[in-house]
Amino acid sequence: MFKRVLVTGGAGFIGSAVVRKLVGVGTPCVVNVDALTYAGNLDSLLTVEQSPSYHFVHLDIADGDALGDVFANYRPEAVMHLAAESHVDRSIDTPAQFVRTNVDGTRMLLEVSTRYWRDLGSAEGSRFRFLHVSTDEVYGSVGAGVEADERARYAPNSPYAATKAAADHLVRAWHHTYGLPVVTTNCSNNFGPFQFPEKLIPHVILQALSGKPIPLYGDGKHIRDWIFVDDHVDALRAVLERGRIGEVYNIGARCRRDNLTVIRGLCVLLDELRPREGRGSYVQLIRQVDDRPGHDRRYAIDSTRIETELGWKAVEPFERGLRKTVEWYLVNQWWWDRVLNGSYRLERIGLEV
Repeated sequence: MFKRVLVTGGAGFIGSAVVRKLVGVGTPCVVNVDALTYAGNLDSLLTVEQSPSYHFVHLDIADGDALGDVFANYRPEAVMHLAAESHVDRSIDTPAQFVRTNVDGTRMLLEVSTRYWRDLGSAEGSRFRFLHVSTDEVYGSVGAGVEADERARYAPNSPYAATKAAADHLVRAWHHTYGLPVVTTNCSNNFGPFQFPEKLIPHVILQALSGKPIPLYGDGKHIRDWIFVDDHVDALRAVLERGRIGEVYNIGARCRRDNLTVIRGLCVLLDELRPREGRGSYVQLIRQVDDRPGHDRRYAIDSTRIETELGWKAVEPFERGLRKTVEWYLVNQWWWDRVLNGSYRLERIGLEV
Protein backbone atom coordinates (compact mmCIF):
# COMPACT_ATOMS: atom_id res chain seq x y z
CA MET A 1 0.00 0.00 0.00
CA PHE A 2 1.22 3.50 -0.82
CA LYS A 3 1.78 5.56 2.32
CA ARG A 4 1.45 9.04 0.80
CA VAL A 5 -1.09 9.58 -1.97
CA LEU A 6 -1.96 12.85 -3.69
CA VAL A 7 -5.51 12.92 -5.10
CA THR A 8 -6.47 15.70 -7.50
CA GLY A 9 -10.16 16.52 -7.62
CA GLY A 10 -10.69 14.85 -4.26
CA ALA A 11 -13.75 16.98 -3.46
CA GLY A 12 -15.65 15.76 -6.50
CA PHE A 13 -18.01 12.79 -6.70
CA ILE A 14 -15.53 10.02 -7.56
CA GLY A 15 -12.58 11.82 -6.01
CA SER A 16 -14.27 12.15 -2.62
CA ALA A 17 -15.13 8.44 -2.71
CA VAL A 18 -11.44 7.72 -3.37
CA VAL A 19 -10.35 9.94 -0.49
CA ARG A 20 -12.86 8.42 1.95
CA LYS A 21 -11.70 4.93 0.97
CA LEU A 22 -7.99 5.70 1.26
CA VAL A 23 -8.44 7.25 4.69
CA GLY A 24 -10.75 4.40 5.70
CA VAL A 25 -8.21 1.69 4.88
CA GLY A 26 -5.52 3.44 6.88
CA THR A 27 -3.41 5.27 4.30
CA PRO A 28 -1.08 7.38 6.49
CA CYS A 29 -1.20 10.51 4.31
CA VAL A 30 -3.93 11.42 1.82
CA VAL A 31 -3.59 14.85 0.20
CA ASN A 32 -6.68 16.24 -1.53
CA VAL A 33 -5.87 18.93 -4.09
CA ASP A 34 -9.01 20.60 -5.43
CA ALA A 35 -9.86 23.97 -6.98
CA LEU A 36 -13.38 23.78 -5.51
CA THR A 37 -15.18 24.74 -8.68
CA TYR A 38 -18.97 24.29 -8.72
CA ALA A 39 -18.94 20.46 -8.38
CA GLY A 40 -16.25 20.29 -5.71
CA ASN A 41 -17.95 19.84 -2.35
CA LEU A 42 -16.14 19.52 0.97
CA ASP A 43 -19.42 18.39 2.56
CA SER A 44 -18.71 15.04 0.88
CA LEU A 45 -15.62 14.68 3.09
CA LEU A 46 -17.04 15.48 6.52
CA THR A 47 -16.47 11.91 7.70
CA VAL A 48 -12.72 12.19 7.14
CA GLU A 49 -11.89 15.88 7.53
CA GLN A 50 -10.79 15.45 11.16
CA SER A 51 -8.56 12.48 10.41
CA PRO A 52 -4.85 13.21 11.01
CA SER A 53 -4.05 11.41 7.76
CA TYR A 54 -6.24 13.71 5.64
CA HIS A 55 -4.90 16.98 4.22
CA PHE A 56 -6.74 19.45 1.98
CA VAL A 57 -5.03 21.97 -0.29
CA HIS A 58 -7.15 24.47 -2.19
CA LEU A 59 -5.51 25.09 -5.54
CA ASP A 60 -5.91 24.85 -9.29
CA ILE A 61 -3.76 22.14 -10.87
CA ALA A 62 -2.88 24.62 -13.62
CA ASP A 63 -0.89 26.60 -11.01
CA GLY A 64 2.49 24.93 -11.40
CA ASP A 65 4.30 26.81 -8.63
CA ALA A 66 1.69 26.04 -6.00
CA LEU A 67 1.49 22.46 -7.19
CA GLY A 68 5.25 22.11 -6.88
CA ASP A 69 5.02 23.29 -3.28
CA VAL A 70 2.46 20.57 -2.54
CA PHE A 71 4.79 17.89 -3.89
CA ALA A 72 7.69 19.29 -1.88
CA ASN A 73 5.67 19.48 1.33
CA TYR A 74 3.92 16.10 1.22
CA ARG A 75 6.35 13.95 -0.82
CA PRO A 76 3.70 11.74 -2.45
CA GLU A 77 4.52 8.18 -3.50
CA ALA A 78 1.58 8.18 -5.92
CA VAL A 79 -0.68 10.62 -7.74
CA MET A 80 -4.30 9.77 -8.50
CA HIS A 81 -5.44 12.34 -11.05
CA LEU A 82 -9.22 12.79 -11.00
CA ALA A 83 -9.50 16.58 -11.34
CA ALA A 84 -11.61 17.36 -14.40
CA GLU A 85 -14.57 19.24 -15.74
CA SER A 86 -16.92 16.38 -16.47
CA HIS A 87 -20.42 17.34 -17.58
CA VAL A 88 -21.14 16.98 -21.29
CA ASP A 89 -23.86 19.64 -21.41
CA ARG A 90 -21.59 22.20 -19.77
CA SER A 91 -18.79 21.34 -22.20
CA ILE A 92 -21.11 22.21 -25.09
CA ASP A 93 -21.81 25.63 -23.60
CA THR A 94 -18.33 26.46 -22.22
CA PRO A 95 -15.68 24.33 -23.96
CA ALA A 96 -12.80 26.68 -23.08
CA GLN A 97 -13.01 25.82 -19.37
CA PHE A 98 -12.84 22.12 -20.22
CA VAL A 99 -9.72 22.66 -22.31
CA ARG A 100 -8.10 24.66 -19.52
CA THR A 101 -8.73 22.12 -16.76
CA ASN A 102 -8.69 18.80 -18.58
CA VAL A 103 -5.89 19.52 -21.04
CA ASP A 104 -3.76 22.37 -19.69
CA GLY A 105 -4.25 21.25 -16.09
CA THR A 106 -3.23 17.71 -16.89
CA ARG A 107 -0.18 18.94 -18.79
CA MET A 108 0.92 21.04 -15.82
CA LEU A 109 0.39 18.16 -13.40
CA LEU A 110 2.48 15.92 -15.63
CA GLU A 111 5.29 18.47 -15.79
CA VAL A 112 5.39 18.95 -12.02
CA SER A 113 5.13 15.22 -11.39
CA THR A 114 7.98 14.51 -13.78
CA ARG A 115 10.30 17.05 -12.16
CA TYR A 116 9.46 15.66 -8.73
CA TRP A 117 9.88 12.04 -9.83
CA ARG A 118 13.28 12.71 -11.41
CA ASP A 119 14.57 14.13 -8.11
CA LEU A 120 13.57 11.04 -6.13
CA GLY A 121 16.14 8.42 -5.20
CA SER A 122 16.22 5.21 -7.18
CA ALA A 123 14.14 3.23 -4.69
CA GLU A 124 11.47 5.93 -4.30
CA GLY A 125 11.49 6.67 -8.01
CA SER A 126 10.92 3.05 -8.98
CA ARG A 127 7.87 2.89 -6.71
CA PHE A 128 6.27 6.19 -7.78
CA ARG A 129 3.06 5.96 -9.84
CA PHE A 130 0.92 8.46 -11.74
CA LEU A 131 -2.64 7.16 -12.19
CA HIS A 132 -4.70 9.07 -14.74
CA VAL A 133 -8.45 8.52 -14.37
CA SER A 134 -10.39 8.94 -17.61
CA THR A 135 -13.67 7.94 -19.22
CA ASP A 136 -15.12 5.50 -21.74
CA GLU A 137 -16.53 8.49 -23.62
CA VAL A 138 -13.18 8.86 -25.39
CA TYR A 139 -14.18 5.83 -27.50
CA GLY A 140 -17.38 7.48 -28.66
CA SER A 141 -20.55 5.63 -29.50
CA VAL A 142 -20.17 1.90 -30.22
CA GLY A 143 -22.48 -0.28 -32.28
CA ALA A 144 -24.84 -2.95 -31.04
CA GLY A 145 -23.00 -6.02 -29.80
CA VAL A 146 -19.66 -4.19 -29.67
CA GLU A 147 -17.57 -3.60 -26.55
CA ALA A 148 -14.73 -1.07 -26.50
CA ASP A 149 -11.52 -2.58 -25.18
CA GLU A 150 -8.20 -0.84 -24.56
CA ARG A 151 -7.29 -1.09 -28.26
CA ALA A 152 -10.46 0.65 -29.45
CA ARG A 153 -10.12 3.68 -31.70
CA TYR A 154 -10.60 7.03 -30.01
CA ALA A 155 -13.65 8.84 -31.39
CA PRO A 156 -14.75 11.54 -28.92
CA ASN A 157 -17.96 13.31 -29.93
CA SER A 158 -18.37 16.04 -27.30
CA PRO A 159 -15.98 18.77 -26.15
CA TYR A 160 -15.77 16.98 -22.78
CA ALA A 161 -14.81 13.66 -24.35
CA ALA A 162 -12.33 15.40 -26.67
CA THR A 163 -10.54 17.08 -23.78
CA LYS A 164 -10.34 13.80 -21.86
CA ALA A 165 -8.98 12.08 -24.97
CA ALA A 166 -6.36 14.81 -25.27
CA ALA A 167 -5.40 14.30 -21.62
CA ASP A 168 -5.09 10.54 -22.19
CA HIS A 169 -2.72 11.16 -25.08
CA LEU A 170 -0.63 13.58 -23.03
CA VAL A 171 -0.25 11.00 -20.25
CA ARG A 172 0.83 8.39 -22.79
CA ALA A 173 3.29 10.84 -24.33
CA TRP A 174 4.82 11.73 -20.96
CA HIS A 175 5.46 8.05 -20.31
CA HIS A 176 7.01 7.32 -23.69
CA THR A 177 8.95 10.60 -23.96
CA TYR A 178 10.04 11.27 -20.39
CA GLY A 179 9.67 7.84 -18.78
CA LEU A 180 7.11 8.93 -16.16
CA PRO A 181 5.60 5.73 -14.64
CA VAL A 182 1.94 6.13 -15.56
CA VAL A 183 -1.17 4.00 -15.74
CA THR A 184 -4.49 5.11 -17.24
CA THR A 185 -8.04 3.97 -16.58
CA ASN A 186 -11.14 4.54 -18.67
CA CYS A 187 -14.34 3.95 -16.73
CA SER A 188 -18.02 3.75 -17.58
CA ASN A 189 -20.80 5.89 -16.06
CA ASN A 190 -20.58 6.09 -12.28
CA PHE A 191 -23.48 6.47 -9.86
CA GLY A 192 -23.98 6.46 -6.11
CA PRO A 193 -24.10 8.77 -3.06
CA PHE A 194 -22.68 12.30 -3.17
CA GLN A 195 -23.07 12.68 -6.97
CA PHE A 196 -23.61 16.26 -8.10
CA PRO A 197 -27.31 16.80 -8.95
CA GLU A 198 -26.77 17.73 -12.60
CA LYS A 199 -25.95 14.09 -13.44
CA LEU A 200 -28.77 11.85 -14.69
CA ILE A 201 -29.56 9.70 -11.64
CA PRO A 202 -29.46 12.37 -8.89
CA HIS A 203 -31.14 14.85 -11.24
CA VAL A 204 -34.08 12.51 -11.78
CA ILE A 205 -34.34 11.81 -8.05
CA LEU A 206 -34.40 15.49 -7.08
CA GLN A 207 -36.71 16.54 -9.91
CA ALA A 208 -39.15 13.82 -8.87
CA LEU A 209 -39.02 14.71 -5.18
CA SER A 210 -39.77 18.35 -6.01
CA GLY A 211 -42.65 17.38 -8.30
CA LYS A 212 -40.98 18.94 -11.32
CA PRO A 213 -40.87 17.47 -14.84
CA ILE A 214 -38.26 14.75 -15.37
CA PRO A 215 -36.52 15.45 -18.72
CA LEU A 216 -35.88 12.57 -21.10
CA TYR A 217 -33.51 13.33 -23.97
CA GLY A 218 -34.86 12.23 -27.36
CA ASP A 219 -36.41 8.77 -27.40
CA GLY A 220 -34.65 7.69 -24.20
CA LYS A 221 -32.97 4.73 -25.88
CA HIS A 222 -29.42 5.98 -25.42
CA ILE A 223 -27.53 3.20 -23.65
CA ARG A 224 -24.97 3.72 -20.90
CA ASP A 225 -22.71 1.25 -19.13
CA TRP A 226 -23.23 1.79 -15.38
CA ILE A 227 -20.95 1.09 -12.40
CA PHE A 228 -21.48 1.79 -8.70
CA VAL A 229 -18.88 4.30 -7.51
CA ASP A 230 -17.51 2.05 -4.75
CA ASP A 231 -16.68 -0.62 -7.34
CA HIS A 232 -14.84 1.99 -9.38
CA VAL A 233 -12.82 3.07 -6.36
CA ASP A 234 -11.79 -0.52 -5.65
CA ALA A 235 -10.73 -0.88 -9.28
CA LEU A 236 -8.61 2.27 -9.09
CA ARG A 237 -6.83 0.97 -6.01
CA ALA A 238 -6.12 -2.31 -7.79
CA VAL A 239 -4.66 -0.49 -10.80
CA LEU A 240 -2.58 1.82 -8.63
CA GLU A 241 -1.14 -1.05 -6.62
CA ARG A 242 -0.77 -3.73 -9.28
CA GLY A 243 -1.28 -2.23 -12.72
CA ARG A 244 1.50 -2.48 -15.31
CA ILE A 245 3.34 0.76 -16.03
CA GLY A 246 2.33 2.33 -19.33
CA GLU A 247 -0.87 0.27 -19.65
CA VAL A 248 -4.51 1.26 -19.95
CA TYR A 249 -7.25 -0.50 -18.01
CA ASN A 250 -10.93 -0.24 -18.87
CA ILE A 251 -13.23 -0.34 -15.85
CA GLY A 252 -16.83 -1.40 -16.23
CA ALA A 253 -19.52 -3.58 -14.70
CA ARG A 254 -21.07 -4.84 -17.97
CA CYS A 255 -24.31 -3.25 -16.86
CA ARG A 256 -25.99 -1.59 -19.83
CA ARG A 257 -29.28 0.21 -19.48
CA ASP A 258 -31.03 2.73 -21.71
CA ASN A 259 -31.91 6.06 -20.14
CA LEU A 260 -35.65 5.43 -20.15
CA THR A 261 -35.19 2.18 -18.24
CA VAL A 262 -33.01 3.93 -15.65
CA ILE A 263 -35.48 6.79 -15.21
CA ARG A 264 -38.46 4.46 -14.91
CA GLY A 265 -36.55 2.34 -12.41
CA LEU A 266 -35.88 5.39 -10.27
CA CYS A 267 -39.55 6.34 -10.39
CA VAL A 268 -40.60 2.87 -9.26
CA LEU A 269 -38.17 3.01 -6.33
CA LEU A 270 -39.44 6.44 -5.32
CA ASP A 271 -43.05 5.23 -5.58
CA GLU A 272 -42.11 2.61 -2.99
CA LEU A 273 -39.85 4.64 -0.73
CA ARG A 274 -41.47 8.10 -0.92
CA PRO A 275 -45.02 7.80 -2.39
CA ARG A 276 -46.65 10.91 -3.86
CA GLU A 277 -49.65 10.70 -1.53
CA GLY A 278 -52.50 10.18 -3.95
CA ARG A 279 -50.90 11.99 -6.89
CA GLY A 280 -50.00 8.88 -8.86
CA SER A 281 -46.64 7.51 -9.94
CA TYR A 282 -43.52 9.61 -10.46
CA VAL A 283 -43.49 8.13 -13.96
CA GLN A 284 -46.15 10.68 -14.84
CA LEU A 285 -43.54 13.43 -14.44
CA ILE A 286 -41.38 12.15 -17.34
CA ARG A 287 -41.31 14.61 -20.24
CA GLN A 288 -39.57 14.05 -23.56
CA VAL A 289 -37.28 16.93 -24.57
CA ASP A 290 -35.13 17.63 -27.61
CA ASP A 291 -32.00 15.53 -27.79
CA ARG A 292 -28.73 17.27 -27.01
CA PRO A 293 -26.14 17.89 -29.76
CA GLY A 294 -23.69 15.06 -30.36
CA HIS A 295 -25.48 12.71 -27.98
CA ASP A 296 -23.71 9.33 -28.21
CA ARG A 297 -26.11 6.46 -28.74
CA ARG A 298 -24.41 3.59 -26.95
CA TYR A 299 -21.49 3.03 -24.60
CA ALA A 300 -20.23 -0.45 -23.77
CA ILE A 301 -16.85 -1.16 -22.24
CA ASP A 302 -14.83 -4.39 -22.13
CA SER A 303 -13.17 -4.79 -18.72
CA THR A 304 -11.57 -8.19 -19.41
CA ARG A 305 -8.00 -6.93 -18.91
CA ILE A 306 -8.48 -5.64 -15.37
CA GLU A 307 -10.52 -8.71 -14.45
CA THR A 308 -7.95 -11.21 -15.70
CA GLU A 309 -4.70 -9.37 -14.91
CA LEU A 310 -5.59 -7.76 -11.58
CA GLY A 311 -8.40 -9.95 -10.30
CA TRP A 312 -10.86 -7.08 -9.92
CA LYS A 313 -14.54 -7.43 -10.76
CA ALA A 314 -17.54 -5.24 -10.01
CA VAL A 315 -19.67 -6.69 -7.22
CA GLU A 316 -22.59 -4.28 -6.82
CA PRO A 317 -25.62 -5.25 -8.97
CA PHE A 318 -27.17 -2.25 -10.69
CA GLU A 319 -30.59 -2.58 -9.10
CA ARG A 320 -29.17 -2.88 -5.57
CA GLY A 321 -26.84 0.06 -6.16
CA LEU A 322 -29.73 2.12 -7.51
CA ARG A 323 -31.77 1.38 -4.38
CA LYS A 324 -28.82 2.33 -2.16
CA THR A 325 -28.47 5.58 -4.09
CA VAL A 326 -32.13 6.55 -3.82
CA GLU A 327 -32.15 5.71 -0.11
CA TRP A 328 -29.06 7.87 0.42
CA TYR A 329 -30.60 10.92 -1.28
CA LEU A 330 -33.79 10.49 0.75
CA VAL A 331 -31.85 10.38 4.03
CA ASN A 332 -29.31 13.09 3.19
CA GLN A 333 -31.45 16.00 2.10
CA TRP A 334 -29.12 18.29 4.08
CA TRP A 335 -26.37 17.55 1.55
CA TRP A 336 -28.29 18.23 -1.63
CA ASP A 337 -30.20 21.16 -0.14
CA ARG A 338 -26.87 22.88 0.40
CA VAL A 339 -25.88 22.09 -3.19
CA LEU A 340 -29.11 23.41 -4.65
CA ASN A 341 -29.11 26.63 -2.61
CA GLY A 342 -25.39 27.23 -3.12
CA SER A 343 -24.46 27.49 0.57
CA TYR A 344 -21.91 24.67 0.24
CA ARG A 345 -19.82 27.07 -1.86
CA LEU A 346 -20.40 30.34 -0.02
CA GLU A 347 -18.62 29.01 3.07
CA ARG A 348 -15.39 28.31 1.18
CA ILE A 349 -14.15 31.84 0.62
CA GLY A 350 -10.53 32.09 1.73
CA LEU A 351 -10.08 28.37 2.35
CA GLU A 352 -6.39 27.57 2.24
CA VAL A 353 -4.01 25.04 3.72
